[in-house]
Amino acid sequence: MSNDETTTKRMTKPSAGFALNIDVAAADVADFSGMVRAVVACGADIRTMDALGDGSRRLVVACSGVEQQHAVRAAIATSPGVRALSISDATFDLHLGGKINVASRVSVRNADELAMAYTPGVGRVCMAIADDPAVVWTHTGRSNAVAVLSDGTAVLGLGNIGPEAAMPVMEGKAVLFKQFGGVDAYPICVSASTVDEIVAVAKALAPTFGGINLEDIAAPACFEIEERLQRELDIPVFHDDQHGTAIVVLAAMQNAAKVVGKQLSDMTVAVVGTGAAGVACAKLLHLVGVGDVIGVDRIGILHDGRDDVLPASKQWFVDNGNRSGRTGGVAEALKGVDALLGLSGPGVIEAEWLVNMADDAIVFAMANPVPEVMPELMPDNVAVVATGRSDYPNQINNVLAFPGVFRGLLDVRATKCTDEMKLAAAAALAAMVQDPTAERVLPGAFDDGVASAVASAVAATATAQGCVRD
Repeated sequence: MSNDETTTKRMTKPSAGFALNIDVAAADVADFSGMVRAVVACGADIRTMDALGDGSRRLVVACSGVEQQHAVRAAIATSPGVRALSISDATFDLHLGGKINVASRVSVRNADELAMAYTPGVGRVCMAIADDPAVVWTHTGRSNAVAVLSDGTAVLGLGNIGPEAAMPVMEGKAVLFKQFGGVDAYPICVSASTVDEIVAVAKALAPTFGGINLEDIAAPACFEIEERLQRELDIPVFHDDQHGTAIVVLAAMQNAAKVVGKQLSDMTVAVVGTGAAGVACAKLLHLVGVGDVIGVDRIGILHDGRDDVLPASKQWFVDNGNRSGRTGGVAEALKGVDALLGLSGPGVIEAEWLVNMADDAIVFAMANPVPEVMPELMPDNVAVVATGRSDYPNQINNVLAFPGVFRGLLDVRATKCTDEMKLAAAAALAAMVQDPTAERVLPGAFDDGVASAVASAVAATATAQGCVRD
C-alpha cells in the first residue's frame, strides 16, 4: 500500500495538503448549488469559492486524502448541469517549478554597476578577504546563509526515498527559514552513502555558509555525522530532526506540566520511538531533570536484559533511564507514567493502553500526518494532548524553533550550537505562552515574535558562553 493510500485510510479531517483546485461552469445557480452539496456530502471542506469574470467558479476544496479527492471528482462529474473546466491537485500546483529562487540584493543596471558587482571591482573585495578572512562575514552573504543538507534517507516518515525525492522537503525548509527567520537557506541534497562521505561534503561546503542544518538523515548515521561536524567545523551544525523537535517538545512539556500541576522532576516520561527525535527529546528532558525516561523501540522497552546489541543511541536509555527496570512493550511502558512522547508511526498505540497512565496524563502523539493515537480517542485521564498536525490544538512544529535558533546563531556569528542554547530556546518558546491551558501549551507558528524571542535567547546564550566570533 502506498503512503498516500495509508494516509487516506487513516486521516479523519480534510487538510490543505490534499486540496484540489477546481474551476467549474454551471448552467444556473441551482445546478452549482447542487454540486456544492454533493462535494460537501463527500466530507470535503470547501475552503474558498470565487466567481470568475466569465461566469465560471473557482473552488479550493480540502480533502482527507486521495480517496476523498477521487470522490470529489466523481461528485462534480455526476452533478447535472455542471462542467468541470479543470481539476488539479493544489499541492502539486504549488510545487510547479520548485518553491524557491535566487533574488539579487543589488541592481546591475549599467556598466558602472557591473564594474562594481563583478569585474574588475569584485577582485578588490576578493583580495581583502584573502588578506583578512574575517571580511567574508561582512562582504558576502555567508553571514546569513544556511545549508539544508540531506541525503534523503529518512524523509518525513517516508523512509529512504533518495536525494532527488527529498528536494521538495528541503525547498520547503528553505521557504520557512526565510519567512520566519529571514535566513537565506539553500537545499543541498547529496548522493552520499556513508558517514565519511556526508561529513566530507559538509566540510567542503562550509566556507560558503554560516551554519549547517542537517535534515532527514537516518539514524544512527545522523548522530555520528553531527558529532563529527560539531568537532571539526567552526560554524554551528544543527540536526533539526533531533534538536528542533526536542526544543519544541521541552517547551510544550514545561507548559503542560504547569497545566496539570506537576514538577518535571517528579514525572516519568515514556518515549515511544527511539530514532533521532526520540533520543534528542529524551536527552533534553534528562538535562532539565525530568524524573525518569523510558525508551521503547520496535522490539519493546529498552532495558539491560535485552538480548539484542543496542547502538549507542539506544543504550543511552538503558544507562540513563528506566530506573525501575521495566520490560515488555508499549502497553507495559505506559503503566503509571505521567507523559507519553510518540515519535514512531501511525496508529501504533491503542487508546485503552492510555487508561493505565497516571491521572492528568500528558500525551504528545507526534507521528505525522497520522498520530500514534488520534486525539478523539483519548480517555478521561489524559489532560493535555499535542500532535504534529495543524488541525488540532498544540501542534508540535519544528518551525517554532529552527528559524529562531539559526537567526540567533547567525546574528552573533556563533561557532557552535550548545545544549545551553537549546535550553534557552525552549525556555523562550515556553515563555511565549504566559498562561498555558490544556488547549494552548505552545504559541502558534504564525504568532508574532516567536522567532525573534528564540533568536534573542540563543544569541545571548552564545555570547555568554563565548561561542561567537569577534
